[in-house]
Amino acid sequence: MPFEAVPSPVKISYADKIFFIGSCFTEEIGEKMKDLKFDVLQNPNGILYDPVSISSALDSYIKNKQFTGDDLFLLNGLWHSWQHHSLFSGMDKDNVLENINHSQLEAHRFLKTASWLIITTGTAFNYQLKNSGEAVANCHKASRDVFEKKLLTVEQIIYNLSAAISAVQAFNRKMKVIFTVSPVRHVRDGVIENNRSKARLIEATHSITEKMPNVFYFPAYELIIDVLRDYRFYKKDLVHPDDTATEFVFESFCDTYIDVPGKKLLEEIRAIVTAMNHRPFQKQSPAHKKFMNAQLEKIRKIKSALPLMDFSREEKFFSQ
Repeated sequence: MPFEAVPSPVKISYADKIFFIGSCFTEEIGEKMKDLKFDVLQNPNGILYDPVSISSALDSYIKNKQFTGDDLFLLNGLWHSWQHHSLFSGMDKDNVLENINHSQLEAHRFLKTASWLIITTGTAFNYQLKNSGEAVANCHKASRDVFEKKLLTVEQIIYNLSAAISAVQAFNRKMKVIFTVSPVRHVRDGVIENNRSKARLIEATHSITEKMPNVFYFPAYELIIDVLRDYRFYKKDLVHPDDTATEFVFESFCDTYIDVPGKKLLEEIRAIVTAMNHRPFQKQSPAHKKFMNAQLEKIRKIKSALPLMDFSREEKFFSQ
């Protein structure tokens, strides 16, 4: 039986700011929206997978938590934060702290003025430090003996995410939330365990969307698992959806949530971005120069209506 995402009654426009947080799949979609010139901020802590880590990060942005040296630890010659992805890790402790706290401030400011929060949960498994009970967002390849691994209950997931959404909507009353569950398969947990984990995320998410205002669900997981449902649409690792699958989900997301003027503008911008990949046989030919000038003219028309839209990379390319 055919399955399609139901169009949302509430739409995203190019005037909206969109905050993405969660698993690596949220970065795939967020990056596509960023390339198409939507105003996006994604994963200020780096990739986060479980509801506890996501909720904790959102709370820290609301409060503009500033991390100190006591929040870092040294492992294998690098300073790390248990709450941040390893992209923040480094040899210089002060530099690590500076980067983390700059990201915190940026997230605080963006979250306050954003219109949409898109949360992608990846797993219901959470890791806690045995010596303190602190929940960690990233294990940084530390010894397994350091952690206790727990499968969150549906009730725990609902409690954490509901509290986070309530806090975000109190902080920013115009905020609307979209939940997705990542189709990335966490096979290291085990096939059966991965399915139990995803089932808990899906059940908890639907429970939240049914009870809370301005909270929606987008079926990214179902579109890949139940519509494409073929390993041909996964990368060689058979874990991550490939480019075709990601594009399929993204197009469905746009059909579901982007407003009509936004879709029209999106296609115009997509044509400009695609034109950057054009490889001419004769760069000095009059035809190619005409083509390059035509792209600059398209950019000028868009910027006349939306002057804050950043086309600096494209303008530099087409001005060569």
